[in-house]
Amino acid sequence: MAYDVLIKNGRIIDGSGMPGFHGDVAVKDGKIVEMGKLSGAAGQTIDVEGRVVSPGFIDNHCHYDAQVTWDPLCSFSCDHGATSVVIGNCSLSLAPVKKGKEKRMAEFLSYVEAIPMEVLGTVEVDWESFPQYMDRLDRHLGVNVGTLIGHTAVRYYVMDEECQKRTATDAELKQMQDVVRDGMEAGALGLSVSRNKGHYDPQGVHIPALWADEKEIFALADVLREMGTGIIQSGGGRDAEMQDGLMARLSEATGRPVVYNNLGQSVRRPGEWQKHMDRVNETAAQGIRAYPLCSPNTTTQLFNMSNTQAFRGSPTWHPILLASDEEKLRAYADPAVRNKLHEEMVEWKVEIPGNTISREWYNYIWVEETKLDKNKWMVGKTLNDVAKAQNKRIIDAFLDLVVEEKLETSFMQAENNVDPEAMRQILNYPNALIGLSDGGAHVQFHGGYGFSTRLLGEWVREKQVMSLEQAVRRLTFDSASTFGLYDRGLLRPGMTADITIFDPETVKPLPEFIVHDFPAGGWRFKEPAAGIYATFVNGQMLMKEGNHTGNLPGRVLRNSRYQTTHG
Repeated sequence: MAYDVLIKNGRIIDGSGMPGFHGDVAVKDGKIVEMGKLSGAAGQTIDVEGRVVSPGFIDNHCHYDAQVTWDPLCSFSCDHGATSVVIGNCSLSLAPVKKGKEKRMAEFLSYVEAIPMEVLGTVEVDWESFPQYMDRLDRHLGVNVGTLIGHTAVRYYVMDEECQKRTATDAELKQMQDVVRDGMEAGALGLSVSRNKGHYDPQGVHIPALWADEKEIFALADVLREMGTGIIQSGGGRDAEMQDGLMARLSEATGRPVVYNNLGQSVRRPGEWQKHMDRVNETAAQGIRAYPLCSPNTTTQLFNMSNTQAFRGSPTWHPILLASDEEKLRAYADPAVRNKLHEEMVEWKVEIPGNTISREWYNYIWVEETKLDKNKWMVGKTLNDVAKAQNKRIIDAFLDLVVEEKLETSFMQAENNVDPEAMRQILNYPNALIGLSDGGAHVQFHGGYGFSTRLLGEWVREKQVMSLEQAVRRLTFDSASTFGLYDRGLLRPGMTADITIFDPETVKPLPEFIVHDFPAGGWRFKEPAAGIYATFVNGQMLMKEGNHTGNLPGRVLRNSRYQTTHG
């Protein structure tokens, strides 16, 4: 047989978790056709010189919904070995949308996921229905893109401005079910909802999905039960599951897998990750498929007080965050405002919705960079350290610096996934899925694109918390199986040729830096990768040594029902 592509001399780790072996992989017509010691002719032969040949990585939690319209590679997930991404998470898709409502729809995505509105405003919205959006994407893709139907979008589409005021009527529920059914029949991978009480619009009002009662959520999810396909994804699912088992009840009622945010160690909730595991063990033992996502990334956020998400939800701080820089400076210099902030954020005399920040946040925010030389002694110190050194209240020490440097001081926040032993247990937990890059979101604060290369570099090579074979399975087959991508996630003859080739001795994420490559002059953090040699998408090379080949072989990933009915 003449092959299109022959990958020679690889260390084949096939995604099953079985031991790797040395051999070759042959590709024809977008499929893997043979594996072993091969010698047939090929249009393209690549000697990978002992590098690992694995299934393409699946980035299972992204927010490229707008970015994919101008960036078919979904950078920078593609740099870290991803051949498929899943968008529309946390109830926030960009379809369906009625004409004239595009800006308002974009505001929900912009404020929750910290994507500048100036950038989103450049998107030419030439779709209304969810199937139209999927077809628009399918014409121009580098990576494969799976789409979830966002509850916030569906609710806004059907209820208009009432979507943030009340529960839905039975007639509106029927309309919403029809919209979800329309998207699922077109091949959407599933439905996304949200229970995250820290998710607001720019006006400080909870996003539409959070106004839905359980009756509405179960009614929409029942469409997937009826059709026998798709997954349900939930933002903020952890708290809902720990409170009353909502995630497990959704899965049990529908028979569909539920994937939710998230299993993680956090200084905000000491010991909760273990209780969460105990809860998931109980439901898994009952045969219920409700799986939290987890991440190998330590969640860090670089910010200044001109542009931050760190203090959302505080009654006094939240409106200041939405104000102009001039208004911010006035507020931060006002003793009365400072007293209120001290009461709310240091003495905790009010409850902050969504548990969005540690009660001891001042021990987990560091001064990263100062603008004035006289303040450089603060760099590397926590806000608590700075306050103690100056014999000031936390709020006063913090805001004195912010005002003096006119909001330009850089701070670093790190509260999540900072305990190595907890992380070892979490990453090896079989009832959780590894992923949660949030690719395309929070672009001016941090990049989580490197979850895959961090797992392989830091946690496998350096800390040896699992075998390389197990790590590859966690990045490929586990997500492919859960999200219904049954023709991907394994290297087997007959499977689609999504392939990642990497060097296990050098693979890792590299330090972030700022690039100005977004529309309207927008900037973001870029997180490059080392050790990713090449990726193939549907049998064609997409990336080689960090550079795009020019090929655009990606497709919109469609659910199993669509595949069966459309061939």
